[in-house]
Formats: sequence, C-alpha cells, structure tokens
Amino acid sequence: MRRVVVTGIGFLSPLGDNIATLKENIIQKKSGVKIIESWSQEMEDMVTLIAAPVAEQNFNDIPRKYRRSMGRVAQMTARSMQTAIDDSGLEQSEIQNIRTGISFGSTMGANETLMEWITSVYTNKNFKRQNSMIFLKAMSHTIGANLAALFGIKGRSIPTCSACTSSSQAIGAGYESVKYGMSDIMFVGGAEGLHYLSEGVFEVIGASSAGYNDKPQFTPRPFDKNRDGLIIGEGAGTLVLEEYEHAKKRGAKIYAELKGYATTCDGNHLTTPSREGMSSVMRLSLADANLTPDRIGYINAHATATLKGDIEESHATHSIFGNKTPISSTKSYMGHLLGGCGVVESIISMMALNEKLIPANRNLDEVDEACANLDYILEHRDENIKFVMNNNFAFGGINTSLIFSKI
Repeated sequence: MRRVVVTGIGFLSPLGDNIATLKENIIQKKSGVKIIESWSQEMEDMVTLIAAPVAEQNFNDIPRKYRRSMGRVAQMTARSMQTAIDDSGLEQSEIQNIRTGISFGSTMGANETLMEWITSVYTNKNFKRQNSMIFLKAMSHTIGANLAALFGIKGRSIPTCSACTSSSQAIGAGYESVKYGMSDIMFVGGAEGLHYLSEGVFEVIGASSAGYNDKPQFTPRPFDKNRDGLIIGEGAGTLVLEEYEHAKKRGAKIYAELKGYATTCDGNHLTTPSREGMSSVMRLSLADANLTPDRIGYINAHATATLKGDIEESHATHSIFGNKTPISSTKSYMGHLLGGCGVVESIISMMALNEKLIPANRNLDEVDEACANLDYILEHRDENIKFVMNNNFAFGGINTSLIFSKI
C-alpha cells in the first residue's frame, strides 16, 4: 500500500499565518476571539457579538481575471495554497500534471456574496444588472473550482461540503486518492469566511456562546463547567499530500505521514451528537493506521464548547482511550473555523509532533463533572510523541478522524 506524506503547509488563522507565530501565540495562550463591532450595526438583537477573525488581508496579488470570481473564502484559500506550493518546492510541471489533483471544502461558499445577491434581488424584484460572478463566488465548491483554474490543476477534483468536517473530508479524500494510486499529489484543505449569517445559524439552534460579549478572551470554554456555547472564527488552510516515494525521490521536506483516516455517518439525528458514531470513527481510523489506542500521544478534540457535544465526545473518547491519552481542544484559542477547522487543526496537530508542544486547553478552569475522566491538558506539555489524532464532527451526524505520525 502506498504511503501518504505531507510535504507542504499554508494557512491563515486567527492566531497567525506561519508556524512560528502560531506556536508563539499558543505558548502565550493568546485568544483570537475579538468583538466584531459591525455585527451590532448590521443585525438587531444578535446574541453573540464576538468571533475570531483573520488579520486584514490584501488579495490584489491574485490576478484580477481569477480574483473576480472569488469571494473571501476562495481568496484566503488561494493565499494558503500558494504558501503551501512555495513550501513544498514543487515545480510547475508537477503542479499541472494529470496525476496531481485538488480537494477542498467549505460550509457555505462566500456568505457575503450570497447575502449581497439575495438583498439585491429582493430589493429590485428582478435579475437585471446582477453580477454574473455572484454564483461562482457563492457556490459550495467555489474553492476547488477557483483554485484549479488559478493554479492549472488538471487531475482529480473532489469538492467537499459537509459543514464542520468539510476540510477533514477533503484531506481524507486526497489521502485515499494518493494511497490507492489514483494521484501522486493532492492539494487539500478548506476554509470559512467570517459573516453574521454563519453566526446566526448557531444562534437559531441555541449553540452560540452568549455570556462573554464584554470579555471575549474567556470563551469558548471546551469541557469547562461554565461553557455556554461555541464561537465562530474564520481561516483557511492547504496541505500538500504526496506519495512517499515520489516525495523522497525529489528530496522533499516531510512534515508528517498521514497514517490513518476514517469518516462515518450516524444515520440518526441531524444535530444531536452520537457518542457511538464518534467512537466508531476513531476505531476505524486507528484500524486504518494499524495502531492500538495506546500509541496515540495526543488527541486534538473537536470539542466546540456546546453543552451536549463536549459531553458526548468526551465519553466516546474515554470508551477507546480511557484516561491515559492527553487531550485538548484548540478551538479554545481561535473558535470554530467551521469548514476550515479540520485543516488548521491538523496543522496544529503536526506542530505538536514536530515542535514537541502539546497545546493546553484555554479557559478550562473546572472540568464539567458530566464529561468523562480524561487527561485534559491544563498546561502545555513538552513531550516527544509519534502519533496524533485529530477529530472533527459535523451536523448531519458526519464524523472524521485523522492520524498523523512522525516519519
């Protein structure tokens, strides 16, 4: 069976756009959550007025003929993909080879463009003088389509649109494409742009943090007794996945091996989390990696700080790992990046492997007694570990689990 390795990384996140900055902000336990001043002006009676934005960006370096069909979500990912390409050292001939493909996902496409279009149509009561680029910006596969055109990708294109598992499933799709011989290189990842429409979804279902608008640094609080819901963020990320011998032959730098992947569906309730579904996907990922639970040195949990989700996930994790495996949720630093969380959290997981830094949980002052007895990390740990697991779960009962290892 072919081995799959990560040979390039690029990302934008609320904690920075490079490993050195990201690492330092995590060491300092900095929060990326801020007050979003515009939300109180754009919408009335919003419950949550805080989120985790990416620093202001200028995307004018993207040629206009490509940029005109991109919303913020595609523009951010284009920046991350260019960084990953530069990092990987790939030649243009390798990027545009038929054996090189692409797999990206997001929850909604460009929310700001969708809102602009709906408002215009509703106000004008017609489709005249509408911007012809609107659909190309807002469609759910806008990232993969735009990036394939921008970078000249000729191989497989596998768009994913599965809410909070979008980029995790994109990574998994790329992994399987390389592992089973359908591609030699896959650009994979995902993104989400910040918009009050995304926040509104979680307010409607009562899952958004509402009690910390005046002190944003104290939320979200995964696994904590006083958690009151999630905080959304934005971000984008790209991994270059490459067949191991192919990477070795060209002398590529290797960050980690993608050792295991699994995805499942609960087939039950659209929003109620299932500990059985969560535990099954972790078991399948371990089986794919041919590992026993005791080999995992760190678990980067999905844990979004919702009241029920954290409880179910903790018990699902305990059913496999007991209380011996260190666990934290890096959403406590940057909120929930939705379609972008899987790839950015995978990058943090690989950082834990390579930088000997297992991130602590922020805002975990008192573990909820309803959560399972796990090894919740309260202070950063400087440990040499070989395997990490990154888990993500989404509405619709979609579950993903990724395992990375040192090479």
